[in-house]
Amino acid sequence: MLALGVAAQAAGTLVVSAPALLIPHLLAQGMPFASAGLFAAAPTIGLVLTLIAWGAVTDRVGERVVIAGGLALTTLTVVGAWITAGDPLLLGIAFLAAGMTSASTNAASGRVVVGWFPKERRGLAMGIRQMSQPLGVTLAAVTVPLLTETDGIRSALLLPFALCAVLTVLCAVGIADPPRPPAAPAARSASPTNPYRASTFLWRVHLVSVLLVVPQFTLSTYGLVWLVGLGWSTPAAGLLVGVSQFVGAVGRIIVGAWSDRAGSRVGPLRIVAVAAAAVMGALALVDVSHWAPAAVFLVVATSVTVADNGLAYTSVAEAAGASWSGRALGAQNTGQFLAASAVGPGVGALVGALGFAASFAIVAALPLLALSVVPRSDVSHD
Repeated sequence: MLALGVAAQAAGTLVVSAPALLIPHLLAQGMPFASAGLFAAAPTIGLVLTLIAWGAVTDRVGERVVIAGGLALTTLTVVGAWITAGDPLLLGIAFLAAGMTSASTNAASGRVVVGWFPKERRGLAMGIRQMSQPLGVTLAAVTVPLLTETDGIRSALLLPFALCAVLTVLCAVGIADPPRPPAAPAARSASPTNPYRASTFLWRVHLVSVLLVVPQFTLSTYGLVWLVGLGWSTPAAGLLVGVSQFVGAVGRIIVGAWSDRAGSRVGPLRIVAVAAAAVMGALALVDVSHWAPAAVFLVVATSVTVADNGLAYTSVAEAAGASWSGRALGAQNTGQFLAASAVGPGVGALVGALGFAASFAIVAALPLLALSVVPRSDVSHD
């Protein structure tokens, strides 16, 4: 279940990560910086529009149908992107649709992990599951820029098509919906308690994640462009971004295991917020001073800024309980991708007006703001 969940999410991430890695190609064709950023944000806008709906469907019909069905629809959107590759507007619409369909794996694959793993091993398992996003970005970073530069956009879409098509079949056959705890006799006729009304815990974790996702998507969207501006070739920069994402994936596993050992999700989350502010500030200094080891700082910063996702995701699932986790995880991802959608055009406009150093410094303030919002203690309905 864990392997299929990771693979399904990674395939969806590969598709939605591709537009950001097409930015150098689009800029070379004369597209303005802010417009290229909006193009890169198209999949995340699609994710925002459908995540809660996919979560509600998952609560009702189960994980297997949602994951396999969503991947099948994503495969069709990749075909649409291949057909419209010559028109940036239609291509952007195809990627918008890809975000809407791939949201299914975001909402349902996390529930598979939460349902099949006990609480004392769930942080590690969710850390492994959360590898899927940086792994998908890694795969996109090492293939999309190179293939686009050598053979055009259509060649870069062949791998996403193949992976989504194959995983549609594998997930339809191999995923089993996790067992759900039986309802207490008195509760069977009543609606489950809405955890959003019981306390502010979920609202606070959602807000923390919104603030912490901005540094993450700033680097995944503009890390390649930043390196190219420092003199790197596009394929070499793409390879380094891929390495950064892979290191970040390993970091998510370590942080997840750490939270299991600590018996807390919010404690490590607080430390990650401080570290995210520090590394974004360091990148601003690197850009100003033109320090030689820019690659090292980018790898470290990418690893730190993706570390919070698994902690927050697991915390939300545990606080929401089995009856609400699909909708709560959908809301969690909706907030994150809503912020991520603004990163493309927003940070793009900042970079165009102020440069990378000032933009990184502004982004560094958001994790510090998140620090004041992190809940003091965990909540769990296991």
